[in-house]
Amino acid sequence: MAVSPEAARILNPQSQVNVTEIDPLPRRWLSRFLPASSPVSNSLHLNDARKHASRGQILAAFTSIYLVWGSTYLAISYAVQTIPPFLMGGVRFVVSGALLYFWARSRGAPKPTRLHWRNAVIAGGFLLLGGNGAVVWAEQFVPSGLTALLVSILPFWLVIIEWARPPRRRPSTAVLGGLILGFVGIMVLVGPAEMGGHGEVNPLGALVLILGSLSWAIGSFWSRDAELPESGLLTTGMEMLGGGVLLLIVGAVAGELSQFDVHRISGASMAGLVYLVTFGSLLGFTSYIWLLDKVSPARLGTYAYVNPIVAVLLGWAIAGEKLSIRTGVAAAIVICAVALITTARSHSTAHSR
Repeated sequence: MAVSPEAARILNPQSQVNVTEIDPLPRRWLSRFLPASSPVSNSLHLNDARKHASRGQILAAFTSIYLVWGSTYLAISYAVQTIPPFLMGGVRFVVSGALLYFWARSRGAPKPTRLHWRNAVIAGGFLLLGGNGAVVWAEQFVPSGLTALLVSILPFWLVIIEWARPPRRRPSTAVLGGLILGFVGIMVLVGPAEMGGHGEVNPLGALVLILGSLSWAIGSFWSRDAELPESGLLTTGMEMLGGGVLLLIVGAVAGELSQFDVHRISGASMAGLVYLVTFGSLLGFTSYIWLLDKVSPARLGTYAYVNPIVAVLLGWAIAGEKLSIRTGVAAAIVICAVALITTARSHSTAHSR
């Protein structure tokens, strides 16, 4: 799950450059689903950073976050074919989180306190157990491309939560228009056929994905406000570890251990899991963090619109997922709604400074 940099300003409207994830989010959350705020504090710093990157390097990094992050939905669909979903997600984030945590500590990040760990586990619960857990569970029933489209409504929840909590910032007319447009797109995608909907999307799976986006949004606000380590890399590793352990616990409680047989894991599922750990969580994360200092937030935020398109096309081309005209129309409506909300929010923030 990820949110565009403009939508991220909802979380910290005072920040000059605040870019936040599958992938988007709170200030400290740095990863495929949880990117963190940029260390760039002013436009001069940003312009200086750009001079040190060639066009080829920037193009390669954008290719990584466009294709890798968009392809993780397809990788999940293969991984959960023969690996129970919560156990799969737990293993993915425990491994990725441990690598990031020990890397950050080896580079001099201070040892986190008990309070840091508590807050990181809570954040990981909302973001990874609630948010990503909804994705891995739902992809047993919902095609990967449609999953990516439903997950892309995260900016809607960020706006609604900001509207509901003090000081109750009322969204602009453009943002309200984006919310309505997004609702129409979701109805076209998942509503009953007699209401103009797709009629083929598992309604429970769709509901779980929508609620998972809400959990991700709640976790985003929590992660922004909670006391966590200054090192974004360390915080990300801790939240991945906390969320990964919670996913493993839920998987065990749900009886997935008795369903799991290592000898029955298919090559496609194992490849999907390895891809998620290496490319999804590490390569995509590294490319994103590198780009934070090289390009503007608006340019970097384009991945939030590209990822669902990539997911839909890959699901159609590789997994044989159905790509109907109605799906294309719904995708266009939802992506336009997300773009309208995030760009309108960006302009509003800029004018308020």
